[in-house]
Amino acid sequence: MIVIPKENPIIGNMNSYYVQIERLIEHYQGEVGCGGLYFKSMSSEGIIFFDKDEVLNGLFLKKEDRTKGKDAVDRLIKSSEATNYALSVYILRPEDIYFWSTIPDAQKIYQDLSTEFTDLEGLIKKMKSEGLTGFIEVFINDKTGGGLIFFNNGQIAGGSYSWGKGDSLRDVDDQKRLIQLTKDHGGSFHVSRIPLNQNELAEDDEMELDAEEVSDKPSKRILVAMEEMIAIFERTVRGTKSIDTDFATLLRRKFVEKADRYPFLDPFAAEFKYADEKITFDGSTTDGELTKGVMESISELSEELKASDRFKSNLATWMKKYKEEVETFGIKF
Repeated sequence: MIVIPKENPIIGNMNSYYVQIERLIEHYQGEVGCGGLYFKSMSSEGIIFFDKDEVLNGLFLKKEDRTKGKDAVDRLIKSSEATNYALSVYILRPEDIYFWSTIPDAQKIYQDLSTEFTDLEGLIKKMKSEGLTGFIEVFINDKTGGGLIFFNNGQIAGGSYSWGKGDSLRDVDDQKRLIQLTKDHGGSFHVSRIPLNQNELAEDDEMELDAEEVSDKPSKRILVAMEEMIAIFERTVRGTKSIDTDFATLLRRKFVEKADRYPFLDPFAAEFKYADEKITFDGSTTDGELTKGVMESISELSEELKASDRFKSNLATWMKKYKEEVETFGIKF
């Protein structure tokens, strides 16, 4: 899926069969200065960003095929001769064109975050504190709107909103409106980081490879032990009716509190997931750290919910089954 402006295009649904792409871009370079030409067909999509002087960047997607830069621009122009694209032109402010032209290089760092366990206002603060250069993409439930919030080194640097106009200024009132919409209707968020330069992009790729080579994965036995333990706790608190929200939301909130100390528990990163009494884990940590992070979270929750005594009683058989792990990792409640 390609990130495109949230505003309405200045012209849309042109059929590429009747258009010469290069001349269309030249026309809008003179007409609006900065913009994006979006291509959409049944099998592929793409976008070309331009300013008044030149084509800046492009992105082409077709199933698993993802091409960016000059190659993407060339492929879009060439394929438009044989592919029936619907074309749309978006006007972009000169102040925002840097972000738009670098979006094809963006890397998703958090995906499908939900208002069920986080809020947009808190997420914005988190991205400010982390010094994000990139953007948050916001989807409002019930199709009531959406937006993009741009960041440059942790500072908000513009945005794009479904109620705006392509050349209009984006300010704090737009952000407040977007935040309120997520509170009123619910929504989901993606967070993407934009590398500052090609060297950084190459370094990121190398770091990912290195991490894969040296990563520690928790053992299957520990994952099974933790999911059984969490399931016992879930059944305990459900039985005592000591929670006023769903268990998954409760657990995620606790994991958010622990994320600074145990990054693999961070719901934003989506490495550790618990649902239907099963754990799925797609990250890097040791048996000891995984056990410590999960046990701290559940221990604190049991005290907060005043369910410690019953939980300890219900956990007796589990403690015997995993006696070796209990001793090795000092598990206690």
